[in-house]
Amino acid sequence: MKPKLIVSGAAGRMGRRILSLSIDADEFDIIAAIERKDHPDIGKDAGLLAAAAPINVKLDSVYQAGADVVIDFSTPAAADNTIDYCLKNSDALVLGTTGLAAEQREKIKAAAEKIPVIYGTNMSVGMNVLFALVGKLALMLGDEYDIEIVEQHHRFKKDAPSGSALTLAENICFATGKKFPDCITCGRHGKDALRQKGNIGIHAVRAGDITGKHEIIFSTLGETVALNHTAHSRDGFARGALRAAQWLIGKEPGPYSMANVLGIK
Repeated sequence: MKPKLIVSGAAGRMGRRILSLSIDADEFDIIAAIERKDHPDIGKDAGLLAAAAPINVKLDSVYQAGADVVIDFSTPAAADNTIDYCLKNSDALVLGTTGLAAEQREKIKAAAEKIPVIYGTNMSVGMNVLFALVGKLALMLGDEYDIEIVEQHHRFKKDAPSGSALTLAENICFATGKKFPDCITCGRHGKDALRQKGNIGIHAVRAGDITGKHEIIFSTLGETVALNHTAHSRDGFARGALRAAQWLIGKEPGPYSMANVLGIK
């Protein structure tokens, strides 16, 4: 019997790709596709909405009981409802929604005491390998290398810097003993905007339909080392989320990450 899946934020860019790839792979029984109650596509077949085969599941604002796992790529305003549902029904939760408030992140930590949770700012396999590498590289290069992170996304992205850029910076800080987020400088402007030694610069580009690009620049006098990740489409994020959902089912309550899924932590 296939595990039962609910997708929250199902009519969004990520939600549609998760639905479509899940339908194609036929590894889950999709029992609900959730959106806000005033969404114009409420009532439409979720499979057709995702440009896939019909699945006889209508886009709805009401969760259905009986899921094994919920994947949420919705909005900060909707994420609380997903967490509450998973706690009430003891469902595993894969949460990829970014821009969450500090109080919501604390709520996720508390939820992980009762259910298995994966919360990640980026679910792609390649990006999570990059998350694991940046701190090691920063530590090896040392304090003489200035660190700048440049992230690029489509014009519709609301939060800045991206959650992935912040995770990259946080991992660098953890590895090198820097204090996060105190050492972060987001953009620069003005006549006296010289780089401060030890700071990590983060710069956000919003343009066109860029799916996602992150570059981490390590530069000193005489040379530069750079790491980068470019998403060709949202499919990498969607496949990572589905892989995480499969892995998480049946796990003991606790906070997990894509690093756990990939065996790199």
